[in-house]
Amino acid sequence: MDIMKEAKDLQDRIVKWRRDLHKIPEIGNELPKTSSYVQECLKSMGIPFVTMVGGSGILASINGAGQGKTIALRADMDALPIREETPVDFKSTNGNMHSCGHDAHTAMLLAAARIINDNKALLKGSVKLIFQPGEENPGGAKPMIDEGCLDGVDAIFGLHIGLILNEIKKSGKIIVSHDKVMASRDAFKIKIIGRGAHSASPHMSIDPVAIAAQLINNVYLIKARECDALDPSVISICMVHGGTANNIIPQTVEIEGSTRSLNQQTREKIARRIEQVSKSTCEVHGATAEFNYFWDYDITKNNPEMADFVIQAAKDLDLGDDIVIQTSAVMGSEDMSFFLNKVPGAYFFLSSVAEQDGQVFGHHHPRFMLDESVFYKGTALFVQIVQNYLG
Repeated sequence: MDIMKEAKDLQDRIVKWRRDLHKIPEIGNELPKTSSYVQECLKSMGIPFVTMVGGSGILASINGAGQGKTIALRADMDALPIREETPVDFKSTNGNMHSCGHDAHTAMLLAAARIINDNKALLKGSVKLIFQPGEENPGGAKPMIDEGCLDGVDAIFGLHIGLILNEIKKSGKIIVSHDKVMASRDAFKIKIIGRGAHSASPHMSIDPVAIAAQLINNVYLIKARECDALDPSVISICMVHGGTANNIIPQTVEIEGSTRSLNQQTREKIARRIEQVSKSTCEVHGATAEFNYFWDYDITKNNPEMADFVIQAAKDLDLGDDIVIQTSAVMGSEDMSFFLNKVPGAYFFLSSVAEQDGQVFGHHHPRFMLDESVFYKGTALFVQIVQNYLG
């Protein structure tokens, strides 16, 4: 089969699928409209599937003509709780937005499914197509794994589209790492419990607002003074809540944040030290701290041999000039990490850069947009990887 020709022939269909999905963004692990749309597409292709994660996750299967290995391809389908501000006529109006490109991931995998299914007689082995909910939050990979989506799978591949590396402002580049791809992601909550009082009598209080200011500085010193500068990590405090009026010192203040790391030992150290610093800072000022830490997504790391499969697929499609070797991980995170923890595989990037008023807006921005012209490349790469693995 001429994979590139078949992918290009489906380019308009990929764009339509993506735009249809873009209009109906849903968040988390409950994607009834999105899942129903994908299911109808698979039914029209005659591809069998089962649903998972309460009906929102989809596992489709295509069997080749002969016995062989099983390869999985994964796309995430969820969106973000962001109100869209793009100028496109297919933008969302429901208060959510596909501002991370998952609509394109799903559309590209649907097109790959069609090509693979039409040419399954050429394959020895099986292909599993994983359409996953909840990548942004709370994580759909783990429940799909728990429900058996990786049973019998020998290798897995996935891709992410968009402006991934700031230095690459050109669309259509295929970015591949032989090692770490993305950082871990964890979250924490700290509740400072002090004693409220009138603002005119601060000496009668144990002021959780003042303590919060000290605590935030102390937590940031963990990264600045306790972590190796050559060992990438991030601590970000993103939410501070407390108080009901400007003349009342509140009883409590709540702080929430997240961490990122590329080293498991550093990841664990940061978690341990945030708890210690939080409790000791509160204690020295007479307050107490309630601390909760949430171990979220693991470090995303490719299998080197599987990374070479992606590179070879690009070369086989005459896209060798578009290959960029990723030499350092990005600090974003992905629950693709859980698939790669279980099965050898690779997660790669496809650059897609669209300007608005001379600016490029990144992922999770209300004006995030994609250059749709490169969608066929993602589909072609998926199919070529399958052919090389099972052909």
